[in-house]
Amino acid sequence: MYKIGVIGDYDSICAFGALGLDIYPCDSADDAETQLKKLADGNYGIIYITEQYIEKMPGLFEKYMERQTPAIIPIPSCKGSTGFGIGNVKKYVEQAVGSDIIFNDNN
Repeated sequence: MYKIGVIGDYDSICAFGALGLDIYPCDSADDAETQLKKLADGNYGIIYITEQYIEKMPGLFEKYMERQTPAIIPIPSCKGSTGFGIGNVKKYVEQAVGSDIIFNDNN
Protein backbone atom coordinates (compact mmCIF):
# COMPACT_ATOMS: atom_id res chain seq x y z
CA MET A 1 0.00 0.00 0.00
CA TYR A 2 1.28 3.44 -0.89
CA LYS A 3 1.78 6.17 1.70
CA ILE A 4 1.18 9.92 1.45
CA GLY A 5 3.93 12.38 2.35
CA VAL A 6 4.03 16.15 2.77
CA ILE A 7 7.19 18.24 2.33
CA GLY A 8 7.55 21.90 3.26
CA ASP A 9 8.36 24.30 6.04
CA TYR A 10 7.02 23.13 9.40
CA ASP A 11 4.40 25.88 9.81
CA SER A 12 2.86 25.01 6.44
CA ILE A 13 2.67 21.24 6.86
CA CYS A 14 2.27 20.46 10.57
CA ALA A 15 -1.53 20.14 10.35
CA PHE A 16 -1.20 17.34 7.79
CA GLY A 17 0.36 15.21 10.51
CA ALA A 18 -2.91 15.39 12.47
CA LEU A 19 -4.61 13.87 9.43
CA GLY A 20 -2.29 10.89 9.56
CA LEU A 21 -0.02 11.90 6.70
CA ASP A 22 3.76 11.61 6.97
CA ILE A 23 5.25 15.10 7.27
CA TYR A 24 8.81 16.06 6.39
CA PRO A 25 9.65 19.59 7.53
CA CYS A 26 12.51 21.22 5.60
CA ASP A 27 14.42 24.45 6.12
CA SER A 28 15.51 24.99 2.51
CA ALA A 29 14.81 23.99 -1.07
CA ASP A 30 17.94 21.82 -1.02
CA ASP A 31 16.63 19.88 1.99
CA ALA A 32 13.24 19.56 0.29
CA GLU A 33 14.86 18.25 -2.91
CA THR A 34 16.79 15.60 -0.99
CA GLN A 35 13.63 14.56 0.86
CA LEU A 36 11.58 14.48 -2.35
CA LYS A 37 14.08 12.12 -3.98
CA LYS A 38 13.97 9.79 -0.95
CA LEU A 39 10.18 9.68 -0.85
CA ALA A 40 9.80 9.30 -4.62
CA ASP A 41 12.10 6.29 -4.58
CA GLY A 42 10.27 4.88 -1.57
CA ASN A 43 6.74 3.63 -1.01
CA TYR A 44 4.91 6.94 -1.54
CA GLY A 45 2.06 7.23 -4.04
CA ILE A 46 1.31 10.90 -3.36
CA ILE A 47 3.72 13.60 -2.28
CA TYR A 48 2.47 17.07 -1.47
CA ILE A 49 5.17 19.74 -1.52
CA THR A 50 4.90 23.46 -0.92
CA GLU A 51 5.09 25.67 -3.99
CA GLN A 52 7.94 27.71 -2.53
CA TYR A 53 10.18 24.63 -2.70
CA ILE A 54 8.99 22.77 -5.79
CA GLU A 55 9.25 25.79 -8.06
CA LYS A 56 12.97 25.95 -7.22
CA MET A 57 13.46 22.49 -8.73
CA PRO A 58 11.62 22.55 -12.08
CA GLY A 59 13.77 19.85 -13.69
CA LEU A 60 13.05 17.40 -10.90
CA PHE A 61 9.34 18.26 -10.92
CA GLU A 62 9.12 17.60 -14.67
CA LYS A 63 11.00 14.30 -14.24
CA TYR A 64 8.48 13.04 -11.71
CA MET A 65 5.53 14.32 -13.75
CA GLU A 66 6.54 11.83 -16.44
CA ARG A 67 6.22 8.93 -13.99
CA GLN A 68 2.98 7.29 -13.00
CA THR A 69 3.87 7.29 -9.30
CA PRO A 70 4.35 9.16 -7.16
CA ALA A 71 1.96 12.00 -7.89
CA ILE A 72 3.77 15.22 -6.95
CA ILE A 73 1.23 17.85 -5.96
CA PRO A 74 2.25 21.47 -5.26
CA ILE A 75 0.38 23.10 -2.38
CA PRO A 76 0.45 26.69 -1.09
CA SER A 77 2.54 27.42 1.98
CA CYS A 78 1.26 29.27 5.03
CA LYS A 79 2.52 32.43 3.32
CA GLY A 80 0.07 31.96 0.46
CA SER A 81 0.17 30.69 -3.09
CA THR A 82 2.83 31.62 -5.61
CA GLY A 83 0.56 30.51 -8.47
CA PHE A 84 2.83 27.60 -9.38
CA GLY A 85 0.30 24.88 -8.57
CA ILE A 86 -2.67 26.38 -10.40
CA GLY A 87 -0.40 27.30 -13.31
CA ASN A 88 0.53 23.65 -13.72
CA VAL A 89 -3.08 22.51 -13.48
CA LYS A 90 -3.97 25.00 -16.21
CA LYS A 91 -1.07 23.82 -18.38
CA TYR A 92 -1.99 20.14 -18.11
CA VAL A 93 -5.71 20.73 -18.67
CA GLU A 94 -4.91 22.78 -21.79
CA GLN A 95 -2.63 20.00 -22.99
CA ALA A 96 -5.29 17.33 -22.43
CA VAL A 97 -8.31 19.25 -23.71
CA GLY A 98 -6.70 21.47 -26.30
CA SER A 99 -7.93 24.78 -24.92
CA ASP A 100 -8.10 26.81 -21.74
CA ILE A 101 -11.35 25.65 -20.13
CA ILE A 102 -10.34 26.70 -16.62
CA PHE A 103 -9.64 30.41 -17.00
CA ASN A 104 -11.00 30.87 -20.53
CA ASP A 105 -9.36 34.22 -21.25
CA ASN A 106 -11.68 35.07 -24.16
CA ASN A 107 -12.24 38.78 -23.66
